[in-house]
Order: sequence, then structure tokens, then C-alpha cells
Amino acid sequence: MLSQTRLCIIAARGRNGVIGAAGALPWRLKTDLARLKTLTMGKPVIMGRKTWESLPSAPLPGRDNIVVSRDWTFDAPGARVYTNVVAALNAAKAIAVRAQQTEAFVLGGEAIYAAALPYTDRIYLTDVDAAPDGDAWFPEFNTAEWRETESAAHEAGPKDDHAFVFRTLDRVNVNALQGGR
Repeated sequence: MLSQTRLCIIAARGRNGVIGAAGALPWRLKTDLARLKTLTMGKPVIMGRKTWESLPSAPLPGRDNIVVSRDWTFDAPGARVYTNVVAALNAAKAIAVRAQQTEAFVLGGEAIYAAALPYTDRIYLTDVDAAPDGDAWFPEFNTAEWRETESAAHEAGPKDDHAFVFRTLDRVNVNALQGGR
């Protein structure tokens, strides 16, 4: 059953790959935050310590929160803390199975995205029509390993700083592409 649970990354990135600046999002996109809430509600979410500390209100309600920190003494009230990303990913998938959910989510930041990407089945990506200055970037990945299964462009709404595109990318079965080798 764990293998049937998808590990998903959810992220917003600028045209230049920026996802953060000085521990915060480099834009205001209320529509994107509403999508994040809708997609992750009731499902386990994994984040790094810096992302946890950047939340205006932690833990995120209605979700099992998992925090990854190198500091084994780090305390995150209302969340489980792991020092190993792979252990956190496995825990999230197990929690999803027990909750009869088909997805577990990685919320960032940069180092957690990079560590989780090899294990990820789906990416919910918001491509923001901006190239802000920042100090955190979404990891580069081989686009040949992914197939876009959904895409929807949006103009900036009343509480959105920029236009954006919601994209869903599913990992391609590399063995099938190579003729089953």
C-alpha cells in the first residue's frame, strides 16, 4: 500500500527558479496559497526547519506536520521531527496510508526539495511570472523524466502580485521509455 501512495512536491518558483528570499516567499499569491491548502488538507506535509519557522501559524492545521532538522534536539510543537529526510518521507507515506490518503506532500525549502526529488512521484508546480531576487531556489531536474499532465494559466487576481501557471508533472516510467530494460 505504501507504494500506491504518491510522494508529491508542491512549490511556487519564479522564472529564475527563486522560491524564497530572506526566509519568506518573494511574492504574495493568495490563489496559490489556497491551492496549497486544498491539495494538502488531511494529508501529511514535510518541511524543513526554516520553512517551519517561517509559517505564520504552526503547525499547519488539518495536516500531520513533519519537520526535518539536522538538530536532533529541535522541538516543533504539534509536529513530528526527523533528522533524516528519507525517514521523514517514509513516515509521511505511512501516515497517509493510515489516513487512507493517496498523497503525502513536501513543502520545502530548497534542501528538502533537493533531497526529496529523487523519491518524488508528482510535482505540483506554480510557475510565477516574476524573476525576484532571492536566496533559495527550486532544484534543477531532468524534464525528460517528467510529463506535464495538467496546466492552467491564471492572471493575477485581486490578492496576487503576479500572473502564474499551475502545472502538474508526473514522473515518467523511465524503464518503459527504454523498452523495459
